[in-house]
Amino acid sequence: MNTVHSLLVCFFALCCVGIVLPVFVPTRRGPRVVAWVGSVASLALCAIGGATLVSSTVFQAQLWVLPVLGPLTFSVDSLSALFLLVAGVVFFATSIFTARFLDQYAGDFNLRAFAVTYHGLLVSVAVILLAGDAVLFLMGWEAMSILAFLLVNCQGSYGRNPVAGYSMLTMGEAGFVAVALAFLLLGNHSGGLSFASIRTASVVTGSGLRWSVFLLSFFGFSVKAGLVPFNRWMARVYAAAPANVCALLSGALLNLGIYGIVRVDGDLLRPSSVLPGLIVLGIGAISALVGILYANRERDMKTMLSESSIENMGVVAAGLGAGFIFRASHVPVLAGIAFIAALYQMLNHSVYKSLLFFGAGAVESSTGTCDMDRLGGLIKSIPWISAFFLVGAISIAALPPLNGFVSEWLTLQSLLLSASLKSTGVKVAFAISGAALALTAGLAVTCFVKAYAMSFLGMSRSEGAPRSGSIHRSMRVAAAFLAVLCVALGVLPTYVISALDGPVQRLAGSSAAGALAPPFFATSPQHAQLPPAFVSDFHNLGAQIGQNILPGPGLVVLHRGAARNPVVFAMSTSYMMVVLLLLVLGAFLLARKLVGRKRSAVRKAVWAGGSRQLLPELTYTATGFSSPVRVTFSAVFHPTEIEDSSQMVGQHFRIAIRRQVEEVHVLDRLFYRPIESAATWFARALARMHHGRLNAYVAYVLLALIVLLLLGR
Repeated sequence: MNTVHSLLVCFFALCCVGIVLPVFVPTRRGPRVVAWVGSVASLALCAIGGATLVSSTVFQAQLWVLPVLGPLTFSVDSLSALFLLVAGVVFFATSIFTARFLDQYAGDFNLRAFAVTYHGLLVSVAVILLAGDAVLFLMGWEAMSILAFLLVNCQGSYGRNPVAGYSMLTMGEAGFVAVALAFLLLGNHSGGLSFASIRTASVVTGSGLRWSVFLLSFFGFSVKAGLVPFNRWMARVYAAAPANVCALLSGALLNLGIYGIVRVDGDLLRPSSVLPGLIVLGIGAISALVGILYANRERDMKTMLSESSIENMGVVAAGLGAGFIFRASHVPVLAGIAFIAALYQMLNHSVYKSLLFFGAGAVESSTGTCDMDRLGGLIKSIPWISAFFLVGAISIAALPPLNGFVSEWLTLQSLLLSASLKSTGVKVAFAISGAALALTAGLAVTCFVKAYAMSFLGMSRSEGAPRSGSIHRSMRVAAAFLAVLCVALGVLPTYVISALDGPVQRLAGSSAAGALAPPFFATSPQHAQLPPAFVSDFHNLGAQIGQNILPGPGLVVLHRGAARNPVVFAMSTSYMMVVLLLLVLGAFLLARKLVGRKRSAVRKAVWAGGSRQLLPELTYTATGFSSPVRVTFSAVFHPTEIEDSSQMVGQHFRIAIRRQVEEVHVLDRLFYRPIESAATWFARALARMHHGRLNAYVAYVLLALIVLLLLGR
């Protein structure tokens, strides 16, 4: 019995305990069961993923043989291992956070049902990622959709939860049907439903079948990943669900959509044409831009974070699309770089988005609201959560040297590598997508400056924030764990790239770690392969600093080019972090020496334009902060003024103006409403045919027979 097999047995045994135990303990103890059993089971899942990534082996185990459908198998390769590791990290942190977070919902939640559903969801996520055949994959997918719906609706006292949950379930079922049809087409072609047989038969798959499978699977998985235009369910669900559930939805469940796209369209049915990759690239760029625009507009913290998840999934999809294009263009190394950027972004998003949802949950439990227009000054009452939220905000805004910067920088650099392709049209598509992602990155900074400043800095704009209570230690520990991961994933990118190289080799057909993390450390076995002059130049720049302390190839992310352009791009957040710390320390010591000893701080009243007191009504709100974005992109938001009324005094002086503005989401305006209008028109046209005239009905039958005879000839 090998290590992975033992860990799988432990994992499923713990999950069974987590499902059964809440039935026999008091209801209020449900979150404690989640904290203890769920966290240990999640660590087992992390160990399964980590062990497989380190060993680079494939684990397979047959479960049962079903009549007609064939055997059900578990299979863990480097690709599924990465997603298992990420899911385990998110569930581990969420389990700890849940221990005391749900105390505030004791009267509204069925805590026993929550604990049972939580562990069931953990099992379903694991089954999806462990599945080695289409049948087990679809069984896990359906269970995951239903359990996620139940988890959102555990908070039963709010009327909006059932509506939000049903919208998620409906869209998920539509995606499930599409994915099932894609697998049926692949199974019919390969003669079996195991991933191994599908992968073997994909070599001789025709273009028509490839396009059918791609369109069906990409639609089905895009629903779960939250890509445009199938993401309208997300904002409603995230606003209704508690913050710990939002962390699971965003940090773990959205990744399942990405996993499905990668597994089906990148592994089982590898791209042979650039067109599918262009579709994924374009949808990703549009999703990123639309998501961050609407995130800037939102003032509810959880809704803003849900729109930001759309943006991040768009960045991941853009990287995957670039990788598909490079793979179809037979440039495997560039494909590997793009895939590394996409998977790195997926990993980073899971960590910092879960952290930010934990921060939103702590704010809501402390103040009773997530409305950023009513918050402010929380840095004084909940300083630790404020610090951890700041780490997450810097990370998601892609500011150096934290993890979001590395993955988004790599994504943009991979798009610039399109200059090596021959097709002008493909280059133009890359350029447009790169510009959209660059604009997205700038808007992300604006969005999260607003989120942090309006929530934690300044003064409170409501009565609840000044009376905010303390946050329990378990919630702080969970947030601290993810904040440390954000820093580690940012300052040690070469180690992350090396860990991602195994999954990428399955997708790109070539290693990309050597192309991104050159072995500058002399202790690395591959160090001798670098040209001596190249090593000497970078030695003078300090690329070998730390080689006697740290293992690995080095701390510099660098892509080498030809002799005329030896360095295509280079960066080191590791050294950047050291320099920034030294600069901050030097500035502090200099300020203390020049100012601190000569002057003492004097506290005086805040100047407020001549007013005696600075009132909260005079300060910026989140809505006011985002006003420039609303005005600049009004063509996207397309606000419609549906009422303009005023009150007059003596028909001369206007004392009040009331305007009610309706903003229709761009997807509703351009996608859903036209479909709804067309469906309504078609239904009314059919209704007009039911008028009760027998002669007309006979004519319909004769016309149908004539059409069938003509088609059957």
